[in-house]
Amino acid sequence: MSLVTAARHAPPRSFATLSAGAALLWWIGCIVALTAQTGIAWASGSPLATLRQAIDGVAPFLAAGFAAQVLIGALSYLAPVSIGGGPVPVRAGEGTLDRFGPLRVTTANAALLVCALPVTSLVRVAASGLYLVAMASFIPLLILAIARQSRAKRAAALATPAAAPDGERRRGPVSPTGEHPPGRRAGQLVAGLLAVVLVAVGFSAADPGAVGGPGWAASAVGASGSGAGTAPDAANAPVQTVRVTAADMRFTPSRIEVPAGTRLVIELENTDETQVHDLVLANGARGTRLAPGASETIDAGVITADVDGWCSIVGHRQMGMTLEIVAVGADPDAGASGGHEGHGAAGGAGSAAEGSAADLVDLSREPSAGFSPYGAVLDPLPLTDDPVTHRIELPVTEQVREVAPGVRQRLWTFGGSAPGPVLHGRVGDTFEITLVNDGTIGHSIDFHAGALAPDEPMRTIAPGESLTYTFTATRAGIWMYHCSTMPMSAHIANGMYGAVIIEPEELPAVDRSYVLVQGEYYLGPQDGEVDTERLAAERPDLVTFNGYAAQYDHAPLPAVVGERVRVWVLDAGPNRATSFHVVGGQFDTVWAEGRYLIGSAAGPAVGTGSQALALQPAQGGFVELVFPEAGHYPFVSHVMIVAERGAHGLFAVTG
Repeated sequence: MSLVTAARHAPPRSFATLSAGAALLWWIGCIVALTAQTGIAWASGSPLATLRQAIDGVAPFLAAGFAAQVLIGALSYLAPVSIGGGPVPVRAGEGTLDRFGPLRVTTANAALLVCALPVTSLVRVAASGLYLVAMASFIPLLILAIARQSRAKRAAALATPAAAPDGERRRGPVSPTGEHPPGRRAGQLVAGLLAVVLVAVGFSAADPGAVGGPGWAASAVGASGSGAGTAPDAANAPVQTVRVTAADMRFTPSRIEVPAGTRLVIELENTDETQVHDLVLANGARGTRLAPGASETIDAGVITADVDGWCSIVGHRQMGMTLEIVAVGADPDAGASGGHEGHGAAGGAGSAAEGSAADLVDLSREPSAGFSPYGAVLDPLPLTDDPVTHRIELPVTEQVREVAPGVRQRLWTFGGSAPGPVLHGRVGDTFEITLVNDGTIGHSIDFHAGALAPDEPMRTIAPGESLTYTFTATRAGIWMYHCSTMPMSAHIANGMYGAVIIEPEELPAVDRSYVLVQGEYYLGPQDGEVDTERLAAERPDLVTFNGYAAQYDHAPLPAVVGERVRVWVLDAGPNRATSFHVVGGQFDTVWAEGRYLIGSAAGPAVGTGSQALALQPAQGGFVELVFPEAGHYPFVSHVMIVAERGAHGLFAVTG
């Protein structure tokens, strides 16, 4: 109320007060929108995920509408006051910063309002450009204001009769306080609104999809020539509305029959308890990703031929989450808008449409600048006779990471790395793992190192949710952990795996200990996600130790002649076996899947040895060896096609 009273007695006229006033309106609007969405979130089946979506939607406008305008408004007032110099210099600075104030504020806020409306990306980009120009104009004005105020300050110090230097003469009808007359302010308000309207209308004309209305989506889709109507009377076509639910990797109904020439409207609801879903149609129409319990309406356009649809979340289409729209009575020569191979690469199903990053693979190249190898060193455990409780938070994050020189993929990671961090303990230790899903789809975690019913701790959690997984290590081994959300192969192949090492009792100390986890990449587009068609065909483009192809060729693992070196090896798969071998070395101790094959806890084997440790996916063990002389000893998977795709590295042994 005090703000309203103050505004009534002294209406905002300067740029600083106009900017602060507009910021306050955006603050109120964002709070109202977030409050409304909070009510919807609590009414939905997944409040945290729905609320997070609401926050993500409001945050840009809170930052651009409130925070940015408060900052610039405050600086417009404080900068002249901070420079000081007396009334005349301060007014000089304020007057410069107030130039075109109503125009700038109106343009910025009208453009931001357009961005908040349901317009197409082309119009939104144009409006964003206007907003940035209006806001960025503060920077040159600030520089000019500082220069002019400094000159006025020097003039005042020299006691010159002039109120300001020549460059400070007022331009146009501006008062000594920097305020524009009412007529000029109104003109700038109209000019700002008109600029935004003209840009929006102009780009709407260039992109008809920007204009709302019953037929806009149909006409826009039809322009693609993918099965939607292009008839002039598309807006007057009969409408058929169908409710479709998404759950358990299925759309229900999965087949929709529509009379040819009918505009189809799909009311899609995600009734799954944990999984995020969406719907993409081959004619170009598509919805957004829906959190569990959320729903939306998708205008599929005028249907003139059969159209295929699918969920674009990685792997969901391959698991049968498809939709068929049948145009009843359609001209058989019209052709179907089907889901041919390569269409819909966003779902990881057809990277051929965008080109696969596999075309960029060249393992002879050097890693990109900033390359840092995954830490393979396993530090010894602290000496203690008491069981230890390990409390670890594992956030699930989506990160674009280099997986081979010049090759990048958008990985799903545990703890920010692929593989995830190595967990290390002894029999009897307890692990309390807090899984936090900071990703955009559902994820879970499965620890082979624990023995317990999987119903609760291994359940899939939606984005924004968390769970605590507690287990006690009762048996030794190098155990795999991984995401168990379906399709499990896609989640593992996209980086969601790691190792837990539970040391056997009386395990002898060694001079050096390393961990190597073998994994596979089925490359989607550059900066994209796993290609599930390659995955289904079991054609890995890269096979790696610790998530980066041939990384230990560029950063060899050190050792010294005569030292005993232990190498823990885990095959995380999801598909390829390994046969770990050190070229030029022989293993005198081999321990695999809970038992010694060569040697024992009492000491290494004498007179016998082993050349390779053979492991299937989700199996692990360790080998020990002593290097006889200095040199570079390659280590590989002796499944040669696997080694040639990146599963190799070097030991650099010094004398």
